[in-house]
Amino acid sequence: MSQYAKPLADALLSQKLRISSAESCTGGGIASALTDIAGSSSYFEYGFVTYANEAKSQLLGVSAELIEQHGAVSREVVEAMALGALKAAKADIALSSSGIAGPGGGSAEKPVGTVWLAWAWCEDGVIHCQSECCLFSGDRLAVRDQAIDKSLQQALELSLLA
Repeated sequence: MSQYAKPLADALLSQKLRISSAESCTGGGIASALTDIAGSSSYFEYGFVTYANEAKSQLLGVSAELIEQHGAVSREVVEAMALGALKAAKADIALSSSGIAGPGGGSAEKPVGTVWLAWAWCEDGVIHCQSECCLFSGDRLAVRDQAIDKSLQQALELSLLA
């Protein structure tokens, strides 16, 4: 379990916030970490595993043109995923991930370990979104675990600011 899951759960519960996830390369790992905590139904209702580009479009409203123009592993797409999850789940915070966990699929521009993460949240009726490109090391599992930890860590910081 991620070291950030329990503190994040506690922060979400104390502030009565709801969180959602929209995942590609983490394959539901963020949702799993969030729901490993007893009582998670009080803060987690929706998780979207949108590994295929078509799923990103159908479930999260990410336009096919955006994916075609920037690629699924991009700031633009991961932010659209987070915003789509925020809206679809009517959550207070949404986390998203898209990346290349390996061992194949990398390129010179986007090597294996490249993961874009985004966080969208609503504060005082205003929607905010931020994203970060990370380059994680290790095998497929290590890349995914690092992405999950980073996503939850940043979400914890956001929930404490709310």
